[in-house]
Amino acid sequence: MGTENTESHSEYGADQIQILEGLEAVRKRPGMYIGTTSSRGLHHLVYEIVDNAVDEALAGYCDTIDVTINQDNSVTVIDNGRGIPVGINHKAGIAAVEVVFTILHAGGKFGGGGYKVSGGLHGVGASVVNALSDWLEVEICQEGKVYRQRYERGKAVYTLKVVGECDPDKTGTKVTFKPDATIFQETTEYDFDVLKQRLREMAFLTRGLKIILRDTREENPQEKSFHYEGGIKEFVSYLNKSKTPLYENVMYFEGSKNNVYVEVAMQHNDSYVESVYSFVNNINTPEGGTHLVGFRNAITKTFNDYARNKKLLKDNETNLTGEDIREGMTAIVSVKIEDPQFEGQTKQKLGNSEARGAVDSVVSEQLTYFLEQNPAVAKTICEKSILAQRAREAARKARELTRRKTALEGMSLPGKLADCSDKDPKNCEIYIVEGDSAGGSAKKARSRATQAILPLRGKILNVEKARLDKVYANAEIKAMITAFGTGIHDDFDISKLRYHKIIIMTDADVDGSHIATLLLTFIYRFMPDLIKQGHVYLAQPPLYKLEKNKKEWYAYSDEELNQILSEVGRDQNNKIQRYKGLGEMDAEQLWETTMDPEKRILLRVNMDEEAESEVDLTFTTLMGDKVEPRREFIEENAKYAKNLDI
Repeated sequence: MGTENTESHSEYGADQIQILEGLEAVRKRPGMYIGTTSSRGLHHLVYEIVDNAVDEALAGYCDTIDVTINQDNSVTVIDNGRGIPVGINHKAGIAAVEVVFTILHAGGKFGGGGYKVSGGLHGVGASVVNALSDWLEVEICQEGKVYRQRYERGKAVYTLKVVGECDPDKTGTKVTFKPDATIFQETTEYDFDVLKQRLREMAFLTRGLKIILRDTREENPQEKSFHYEGGIKEFVSYLNKSKTPLYENVMYFEGSKNNVYVEVAMQHNDSYVESVYSFVNNINTPEGGTHLVGFRNAITKTFNDYARNKKLLKDNETNLTGEDIREGMTAIVSVKIEDPQFEGQTKQKLGNSEARGAVDSVVSEQLTYFLEQNPAVAKTICEKSILAQRAREAARKARELTRRKTALEGMSLPGKLADCSDKDPKNCEIYIVEGDSAGGSAKKARSRATQAILPLRGKILNVEKARLDKVYANAEIKAMITAFGTGIHDDFDISKLRYHKIIIMTDADVDGSHIATLLLTFIYRFMPDLIKQGHVYLAQPPLYKLEKNKKEWYAYSDEELNQILSEVGRDQNNKIQRYKGLGEMDAEQLWETTMDPEKRILLRVNMDEEAESEVDLTFTTLMGDKVEPRREFIEENAKYAKNLDI
């Protein structure tokens, strides 16, 4: 077996075990601390610093937070809280502020003394932002003096020093940091709109707090201010602004139980969509948790008791389900809790058992009282719920017809679907095409092994304005549900998905955009996980075809056309065709430009869970009944629109 080289074995010894000192660990594995180094992680840095200021507001010491995106994409956050302590921390032997910015898991949030509740992650906020910044400067105003310290890549450049004077009554903290481009390689550029959505949410959740966001960059200087004395009541009104409320006032309940502070605001509207968002210490919990369970229990129990007592439900009728009562409800459930325990892989679900009882008891008690005092509102909600119950029954019957049976029961795929021969969903994609002529071209053009084609006739139902039973009865929607194989709504099971790419292919004009939006609305409302897990795409057919000297080029935008023209020269030999629709291309052109996996351009539809309330609001605004909010939305976003055929 030969001799053994003992030297190579000795290289792995006690000294080779690396101890990652302090912030080195964060720089080495940033994803562990902020989730990702993409644009989302970049914006997270701002939230961490703002969270610390919000904690001061929750503790009652701060009422204004100022956030500025500076020219160089650094960010400054100023608050008028107490200011981070500047005295020496005897355990560490350095100023407390330096401890906060350079030592992980340090902060005033662990002993329960400094803060009752806090939204900052795990006491890692400030130090993690410091570790992932090129440089960070903190200024603190306390007892008439201004203190400053600067750090570079997490290390203090000098000890805390006094650099000036301030009004003896004034206190507060100012933090400026510039994200490190070697960590955030995708981008270090802040997006005003992303920050705007999150800061607006924070202001709604912290009643009376004023948050100002400024962008001082030259290309688009702007400023927004958020200040809601009504707190989450105003949040509900904001989310309902594109809908018609069924009664005037937003219900609001608050109280404390088992050391949990509970706030709930809710209002029903005339839509059929439930929009309930839950928060713990101002942090969104997209997967809900015990606080949401408590809320749902209370709602279901209280409304059923009321409907029975007032004989709105007869003795022989079954109870309303939670789903019936929550149809068309917009609600915010916000709890503040000293030691939140999160569950699940992504830590987006609250696990504290005391939160369930607290929300249940606060809501049950105050809702019972509210319904007794407002019989007209109570009756309106109960009547809507009873209609929802009947529609649910009709939907159940319709659903049983559309459910995909096993092969033995012979539930066939829709007749107009041209399926692919490969049976492994990972390799398969389905094109949803509008119109028979484009469908015909696509069927000829496709690669039969892996590409399925489902042509749809005309515009599908706008699910934003229809109840479940109507949705199930719609032939085009039924064809899609059967083809995808996952079922919808409560029956949804992603493991049964038959195609890993669902590609919406519509004309590049206004009608095509409308059809794509209708399809996305349907998928978002009934199969949101298809979007969340990245299975939904938009095909990008070309806008132009340029022919010159028997050569062909395709352009997918005006910019691209101009680029091609500047390369091949602009003269009378150029023949430019503007495609109005997919039907104008023959099968070969359609394959080459839009369907060939080697050459095509696909846009993946993404959804940021942190801004889910905004996604919801966008769909309601675009697809709902109210004209005014839609007009405002289009005017605000017109600057982003390209290639509109009007």
